[in-house]
Amino acid sequence: MVTELLFYLLSFVAILCAIMMIFSKNPVHSILYLIATFFAIAGHYFLLNAQFLGMVHIIVYAGAIMVLFLYVIMMLNLNEDAEPVKSKLQKITATLAGGMLMLVLIASLKNAELKTQMPGNEDIGLVTALGNILFNDYLLPFELSSLLLLSAMIGAVFLSKR
Repeated sequence: MVTELLFYLLSFVAILCAIMMIFSKNPVHSILYLIATFFAIAGHYFLLNAQFLGMVHIIVYAGAIMVLFLYVIMMLNLNEDAEPVKSKLQKITATLAGGMLMLVLIASLKNAELKTQMPGNEDIGLVTALGNILFNDYLLPFELSSLLLLSAMIGAVFLSKR
């Protein structure tokens, strides 16, 4: 009962902040609403017992990408004088395109099956289960990807030096 109430509260916050992000005139306020939306989505991950995914979502999206967006928007120095004027035809076309996209999404999800029970293991989203799978079943691909990232880092340092 509590998780269901929390799910509805987080969903309401996520949808409200997403709508406020779209309709906000100030770009900094839009970014802050988007960060709040990301936190609400991370709350959904925690409700699904995927704590690792929720923390990575917070760290990567709300921590890194949104700070970068906020920094770029503040560096752009957006003024209303420099904003290009959009015609009514552009606004109507954008609204129709968004509406058609929504209709396609609704039509594709109309016959989707809703599963209420998580299959199998209860600790499926925990870090220990992820570590056991990574280091037991997928050790070779995990190590190869780390070598690939290491060589890319060395290549970037080498190319940046003169």
